[in-house]
Amino acid sequence: MDAHTAASSSSDSALTTFETSLNLPDPRKGKVRDIYRLPAQHAPQLLDGVDALVMIASDRISAFDVVMPTPIPGKGRLLTSIAEFWLRWIEQERICKTHLISTDHHLIPDSALTPTTQRGNLEGRTTIGRLCKVIPVECVVRGYLEGSGLKDYQRTGSVCGVDLPTGLEQCDQLPEPIFTPATKAESGHDENIGFEQAVEHVRDLGGAELMNTLRDQSLEIYTRASQYARSRGIILADTKFEFGLPIDSQGEVTSNDPILIDEALTPDSSRFWPAASYEPGHAQASFDKQFVREYLESLVQAGEWDKTPPGPELPDEVIQGTLDRYQQACTMLGS
Repeated sequence: MDAHTAASSSSDSALTTFETSLNLPDPRKGKVRDIYRLPAQHAPQLLDGVDALVMIASDRISAFDVVMPTPIPGKGRLLTSIAEFWLRWIEQERICKTHLISTDHHLIPDSALTPTTQRGNLEGRTTIGRLCKVIPVECVVRGYLEGSGLKDYQRTGSVCGVDLPTGLEQCDQLPEPIFTPATKAESGHDENIGFEQAVEHVRDLGGAELMNTLRDQSLEIYTRASQYARSRGIILADTKFEFGLPIDSQGEVTSNDPILIDEALTPDSSRFWPAASYEPGHAQASFDKQFVREYLESLVQAGEWDKTPPGPELPDEVIQGTLDRYQQACTMLGS
């Protein structure tokens, strides 16, 4: 089977699924997830007369905002499992509300299936969530100094305007977690911004009051989730969240209280490090897609890629190594 093409056997739950094509309204394609609208009549007992959002997690992987042409077989199912675990945990802990309604792929009607996307392509990959108006700010929380935060610190001594102590090394734990928002980019790299800039980005949705709420909720989720992860042998170095305001089927906002949307605390949106081998001063081993980034950086240094589309094919050892790391994170978290 061509790994880029969804197979047609609905009995095989292990299908590699690079993309989907469902007969549902408003199809959109993200870097990893394929998104549709689910009309309320297909699940009236759950949706209470309001259409829902369907997200299908594919086996695509992106790095440096470029989707690689090679899938990671089974990655979408692992992501869905981890995200569902955390979203339900966040609600059970009463930290905030989330968009999650169900992960039951049987709620997708048979009429939505197509020759290239059958039931087996949906199993374990489906998330049905509340429709929301997306708040256009990435809510990033950092507990350790790495990535773009490290680069900001080395240049300015601060991260997104948050002053930090001098003398910090790569991957050092910060004195306390910091909230470092970023703009949501339709294409290209997201940009780190200060809190006041974030307020301006959401001026029409609630301004400072809304951003204060998002900051407080993001920090609480990160703090409590990182405590849980540490108890399972994982350091949650940093992560990003997205929030939205619930809307009805016509797109009208029905509540000004933000809810957590999209994924949460997965290896695609977070840095996970094994606690047993943690040592600041250098890059850490990871359970996230840093493994892919490091391979791609080697291609960049060799002059074989320039971080622009199309991405290079991934070799078998990188595919398997990435899948092993995602699976290990899933197992250790108990998701």
